[in-house]
Amino acid sequence: MRKSVIFFGAFVILSGWVIKNNVMAAYTPVDLYDNVWRLINNKFVDQTNNSQDWAKWRHKYDSKIHSNEDAYVAINTMVASLNDPYTKFLDPKEFADETSSIKGSLKGIGIQIGVKDGKLMVIAPIEDTPAEKAGLLADDEILEIDGESTKGITVDKAADKIRGKEGTQVTLLIKRKDTEPKTYTITRAEIEIKSISQKLPTDMEFPDDICYIRLSSFISRNAAEEFGAILNKNRNKKGFIVDLRSNPGGLLTNAIYISDMFLDGGTIVSTVDRDGYKETQKATMSTFTKKPVVVLINKGSASASEIFSGAMKDNHRAVIVGEQSFGKGLVQEINRLPNESGINITIQKYLTPNGTDINKKGITPDIEVKLTEEDVKNKNDVQLKKAIEVLTKLTNGESIAVH
Repeated sequence: MRKSVIFFGAFVILSGWVIKNNVMAAYTPVDLYDNVWRLINNKFVDQTNNSQDWAKWRHKYDSKIHSNEDAYVAINTMVASLNDPYTKFLDPKEFADETSSIKGSLKGIGIQIGVKDGKLMVIAPIEDTPAEKAGLLADDEILEIDGESTKGITVDKAADKIRGKEGTQVTLLIKRKDTEPKTYTITRAEIEIKSISQKLPTDMEFPDDICYIRLSSFISRNAAEEFGAILNKNRNKKGFIVDLRSNPGGLLTNAIYISDMFLDGGTIVSTVDRDGYKETQKATMSTFTKKPVVVLINKGSASASEIFSGAMKDNHRAVIVGEQSFGKGLVQEINRLPNESGINITIQKYLTPNGTDINKKGITPDIEVKLTEEDVKNKNDVQLKKAIEVLTKLTNGESIAVH
């Protein structure tokens, strides 16, 4: 399996893909540090390790590491030199949180967060969570957490500040584009991670002959199976709208399986490792449906969402409607370390079927439709309305002009 980034609750999950059990029978804190050094040396996608002499780090802190806490500080310093927000060390508590989240259990306010261009950003709020109900939106910048500036903060440290006991509150100072900063005080809760829903985002008239599927994440190990069941149940529909807006990603295997349900052959995605080795995932020659498809994306659609969208776009299997996606085209591997800590390492980049590297660029929709704050306030989902319009034309055999 492979990986894609996913942000849940008040902390980041680099989920899915491969978990390595590199547990030694006996070890010292120095061994722990050296283990991380060797894993990065052998696996990190950039062989230059951010254009530095990686060997200089190997024994840099040997005389200063006397406890696990010393090792954690040294490891974080070393990892920071890679300048890769997705390669990160997790102490036992953080690694347990990550594992718990992959299983679908977490407490927080229900946002996916990330650092983009040095700013702490909301990637997307999770459906039906305190964050969504409070009005947080994708691309909101988090300026402060409980009165403390987020300047220079890491995702992990921000996540640790945001999460907390159910029923307690966290106050965020949010900067939205072209507006003055606004304070949001949000009560933490137990977050139920829902992967698939057919519930419309707003009350609106919806054609009976169209099937709407909202995929909020690719994290659930049952997501592909549940998605396939919905397709089977709705085989009599004339077409499908797959809503990936604010879907931060998850398991790459889910993205591949779900893409394969629509594709009759062709490439789904390629991955390239540090040695330039390219591995290509191909679709099988059988499909669940050949009926028209429209895929909805926005700036909160990342990773596995972009793999699916890219596969559908490049294979001319769907019309992509909405806004430019997030642009996360890197693959991480989860490595379990001694004493139940872990290290997530970027090991590959991925390419769409046409060979496009979308990292920091994103997927460009075929038909751009922006959803303004006024639209959100008035519950006027212009993107979904456009998707219905486009799909109706496709089901009637009309051609659609796309770029």
